Amino acid sequence: MTLFPNGTILGYPRIGPDRELKRALEANWRGRIDDAEFARRTSELRLADLQRLVELGLSPDDASLPLETAHYDHVLDATLTFGAVPPRLRDAVTHGLAWEWLLARGDVDRAPLEMTKWFDTNYHYLVPELDAETTFSLADTRIVDRFIEARAAGFHTRPAVVGPATYLALAKAEGVRTTELADRLVPLYRELAERLAAAGATWLQLDEPALVADLEGFTPVELQGIARSGARAVREGGLKVLLAAGYGESSGRVEALASDVDAIAFDLVRGGLPAVTDTPLVAGVVHGRNVWRTDLDKALETLRASGSDVSVGTTTPLLHVPHTLEPESDLGDELRSWLAFADEKVAEVVTLADALRTGTTSPAFDEARAALGSRAAAEGVRDGSVRERVASLQADARTRLPYDQRAQLQRQKTPLPALPTTTIGSFPQTGDIRLARAAHAKGESSDEQYREALQAEVRRVIDLQSDLELDVLVHGEPERNDMVQYFAENFNGFSVTKRGWVQSYGSRATRPSILWGDVSRPKPFTVEWISYAQSLTEKPVKGMLTGPVTILAWSFVRDDQPLADTADQVALALADEIADLEAAGTSIIQVDEPALRELLPLRASDRAAYLDWSVGSFRLATGQAAPETQIHTHLCYSEFNTIIDAIDGLDADVTSIEAARSKMEVVEAIAAHGYSRGIGPGVYDIHSPRVPSTDEVSELIGIAAANIPEQLLWINPDCGLKTRGYEETSESLRSLVDATRLARG
Repeated sequence: MTLFPNGTILGYPRIGPDRELKRALEANWRGRIDDAEFARRTSELRLADLQRLVELGLSPDDASLPLETAHYDHVLDATLTFGAVPPRLRDAVTHGLAWEWLLARGDVDRAPLEMTKWFDTNYHYLVPELDAETTFSLADTRIVDRFIEARAAGFHTRPAVVGPATYLALAKAEGVRTTELADRLVPLYRELAERLAAAGATWLQLDEPALVADLEGFTPVELQGIARSGARAVREGGLKVLLAAGYGESSGRVEALASDVDAIAFDLVRGGLPAVTDTPLVAGVVHGRNVWRTDLDKALETLRASGSDVSVGTTTPLLHVPHTLEPESDLGDELRSWLAFADEKVAEVVTLADALRTGTTSPAFDEARAALGSRAAAEGVRDGSVRERVASLQADARTRLPYDQRAQLQRQKTPLPALPTTTIGSFPQTGDIRLARAAHAKGESSDEQYREALQAEVRRVIDLQSDLELDVLVHGEPERNDMVQYFAENFNGFSVTKRGWVQSYGSRATRPSILWGDVSRPKPFTVEWISYAQSLTEKPVKGMLTGPVTILAWSFVRDDQPLADTADQVALALADEIADLEAAGTSIIQVDEPALRELLPLRASDRAAYLDWSVGSFRLATGQAAPETQIHTHLCYSEFNTIIDAIDGLDADVTSIEAARSKMEVVEAIAAHGYSRGIGPGVYDIHSPRVPSTDEVSELIGIAAANIPEQLLWINPDCGLKTRGYEETSESLRSLVDATRLARG
């Protein structure tokens, strides 16, 4: 049996406690720092993170420190490492940061790699593009170089890389099944291991979460076979293998690999104990994806029942939680005592490992017990009026008039041209708006001054859309710093952080709110802005709300009751806001659910129950809307063929969906399903700074129009425009409008 460190984590937030990585990335993209300065800054951040982990109690000497780092995305790092050049870019220069940014962000002439969600998280990865001619080589030594960098600084780390089964399962390929390329890819894992072993490494972490998921087009046995080959290749290269299979239930999926690896890390919060007896286990008892303090007594009991050769670990890498609670004084002492961010979770791992090794518990156990008791009894965690309202819901609370009847009434109330154009909601958040928000938060400007600044921005957005001749307008959301946080700030039961940043993709980070209590809406909060925008134009302005599933998905949600119960509470709060928008004269209301696909359980057997309550919560939010009110929704990264029935079940009048970066893959599924309500497949990829030409947009509209009846088709971007600049936004929307005119002709 191979000994493994007493305690470890599977990865650490890489964006930096003050978003240092974000600042370095954006400075390099804008030409403010050169590649050498970028390398210096990112090296400094990596070493600072390792030093912090040692200060928190992990050993610098025994490979308990994970080296799971990336400039932009860890799947992109694997693509670069193994030289997986996209077929359409084989004529490009394939080295250096310019190559990395081309794959991640594209350029004027070439689109970036497609982006989608990493399993059931809000982290985005860049999808590898392969074909039958794809070859692999050890084209980039960044994983080896970073190990050498860390070792020179006194840290003996455990490098991590996406395993071959997961890499191929998440890739897309033309003319070949991705798994048919395994024989070409797997030998590169041996070559990487040999390079690392020569540099002094002892372990390699193979991240293989695909093993715990039911992925369309792949069988568990097939993925197990590829994972086995990868693990054997690494061992042949001279390293020990930690197979990391977190993110869900691993029982029944990892046992077959036990003899081919040296340790297995698994999720013991969302899954059970694998039936493995002769291989060391790293039990993930500290949750890597939520922020609630671990019940140390329960975790220690679980560890002691897991066998004699068990180490303490996290369920997943900690990139899904903020760095530390230290700056969050505004949360209050009581709420803070219930929480654990990344640093606090590392400390929990160390505490549990010490207790497991010595057989004695520390004062940290007493603190955890006190915090759990405080949380259970705190005011607002349970609100009798909220619970009574949910309990008294009638059967018709989730049902509207049939669509055909609604559509006729909506056409009469809000006439629109063929192929109506609109945007998803947000417009660029300018530096001026951010400065105005910061000044108001610091008390440096009055409420009236802040309101005037926001109104000026709304006028700018309405004027721009009017000049572009869009058909259904939005107010641009300048008052919202985040599409979920804004609602958390206006609902009871939520708290927000100051610096609780979590990486979403590349340089983009969000601050997930903390949903700790029963949810209700004290008063209207979107009506003022929608009404003001509507006063500036004769064209309809959409009311903009975030849906219940997305609010849950992009928050850290209480874990002391079923998600379905929390979703219904949020839905009723949104229903109140919809009623007030209607009373103010709003005829079109969008309830965004970009995370509907994101929360889909990894195991197929769990999906029906999830889709039932998630669809039900959306229909509860919108079910009492008047039939004349046109309800829109928006979905990101939603593979229609997986959840088309659920999207149909939402019963929205119009659904917009990401489609541009995937070249309209979704429209065939829409056509095959016979989807019979309004649909807007995105024709402008907003995740890249590229400005699409009129011809590009026309091509996408043509694909959509060939599959979707004209009377149902809407024209819109993939997603909100918050992260883009005004110049590129104006040019891109001009292409969208011009292409729509051509299509109408």
